[in-house]
Amino acid sequence: MLRLGSVIRNPFSFLFTRPSAEEQVVAYLTREHRRGRDVADIFTDRYVQNRLTPDQQARLLDRPELVRVLGEQDVAAARELFRTH
Repeated sequence: MLRLGSVIRNPFSFLFTRPSAEEQVVAYLTREHRRGRDVADIFTDRYVQNRLTPDQQARLLDRPELVRVLGEQDVAAARELFRTH
């Protein structure tokens, strides 16, 4: 009930929540890729490694919006990285 009470007190609190770790990594991947870095290389960064498990990282490659940004070839190369581990 405490949670319901807080929603009633501030019905727009969801607007101010921080993005999840997954969303932060998606933003990081997108930004670094636009800077010209290889996707498989970005996945080896400590930033990504410290925030998501290997299973979570592999699941990111199934997100259509990320595939559209990164490109099919780069995503396929990154998937190979997860197959070897």
